[in-house]
Amino acid sequence: MVEAADVDEGASDAGSSKQAEGADSDSGVKKTFADLGVLQPICEACEAMNFKHPTPIQEKAIPEALAGRDVIGLAQTGSGKTAAFSIPILQALWDNPQPLFACVLAPTRELAYQISQQIEGLGATIGARCATIVGGMDMMSQSIALSKRPHVVVATPGRLQDHLENTKGFSLRNLKYLVMDEADRLLDMDFGPVIDKLLESIPRERKTMLFSATMSTKVSKLQRASLRNPIRIEVSTKYQTVETLSQYYMFMPFDRKDVYLVHLANEQAGQSVLVFTRTVHDAQRIAIMLRMLGFPAIPLHGQMSQSARLGALSKFKAGGRRILIATDVASRGLDIPAVDLVVNYDIPTHSKDYIHRVGRTARAGRSGRSVTLVTQYDVELLQRIEAVIGKKLSLFPGGNDTEAIMMLSERVGEAQRAARQEIRENGYGGAGGAGRRKRKMESERDAMDRDDDGGDNGMHYAARRGGGGGSRGGGGNKRKLSHKGR
Repeated sequence: MVEAADVDEGASDAGSSKQAEGADSDSGVKKTFADLGVLQPICEACEAMNFKHPTPIQEKAIPEALAGRDVIGLAQTGSGKTAAFSIPILQALWDNPQPLFACVLAPTRELAYQISQQIEGLGATIGARCATIVGGMDMMSQSIALSKRPHVVVATPGRLQDHLENTKGFSLRNLKYLVMDEADRLLDMDFGPVIDKLLESIPRERKTMLFSATMSTKVSKLQRASLRNPIRIEVSTKYQTVETLSQYYMFMPFDRKDVYLVHLANEQAGQSVLVFTRTVHDAQRIAIMLRMLGFPAIPLHGQMSQSARLGALSKFKAGGRRILIATDVASRGLDIPAVDLVVNYDIPTHSKDYIHRVGRTARAGRSGRSVTLVTQYDVELLQRIEAVIGKKLSLFPGGNDTEAIMMLSERVGEAQRAARQEIRENGYGGAGGAGRRKRKMESERDAMDRDDDGGDNGMHYAARRGGGGGSRGGGGNKRKLSHKGR
């Protein structure tokens, strides 16, 4: 039976919570990780990663998890959930070092890699080892990584189940901790049956932590099946955007969206811009079109190979490409430190997806801007989003200078035609027909791991539009984790 929730009624928006805002609500004094009972070596790793003070979700969840409780954490994007479950796992691992100690399930491959990097950073001072097991990568190299007996496995559900069924000698029968991150997204992507199989493969005597943005019916059912007497921790579960985010819109005819987007890119030259599209086809087409017009753009979508996806993300984070054109594969969980502007090329149909998209900027207390491109068909969706977030979007400065914007239409039209021709010749991500046929032959579970945009290549949408209108923690001489039987 679930205990009464520990709800912080006065908590500030989770998306705006930052590492420097872990204040003790009673005394006004900022807490430290040491105040929560975290070991000194892990506190030093937090310091090295610039985690000065715990966020509200960390302040509430870490002590409960350290006490051995199962935890349900409800908090929005950017709230520091990864450290909230990683720190208790690493502290328990310090007390009882053993291989395959914990498993973290994530809905997307990119989020799995990000979680793995943060766990390795937080565990650097104690020698924690982590393996990332996701679809789209070589099974054999992953099997070798698992044979080295890492302490923590971060995985997407489909590929993890493949290894449990097919990799000789690999099992999770001694697992002590299970974490399901972004549980609502895991279940939205129909991973439910795979997760049910995974739960049958791991011990019932374990600690379980479930983190989610919302407590949906599916998440409640999963919680009842997998957690025992959990403590429920909520930090501002109301859908909100952060105060440091300036939100704008630009209104335009449907068949001029591309022209307005190019004008926007021109005005933001030199800044880091993340553009969200609804379909794979648009992400690829717009990236090619912008490159032909001289902009440093790169696509990120589910039809790209995993290595290409990671490469695109790395280039954008490092500043090698200033414009990333992405589907919703990049809208949740990913922490890209310096995004100056988020552009919604297509308005998302769900308001919570809008909040997750614009949450890629104005993170950790920084300021940021978002612009939503609105056509005559999108007014109702815009009004719905404004009702949910409780504020009106402002007109983007210069967004109604139609004469200056339309001067770009001829060059944009040429680039549109060239981009469509390149997609016809090379397919998505330059894979060509053979590459697409090869990916179609991947296993069904592996295809699920490709994320929810993988099956939607956008061709039907493009046809309707007439072809496209519009740092790790440092070391020190600390005791390292060790175990027998490596």
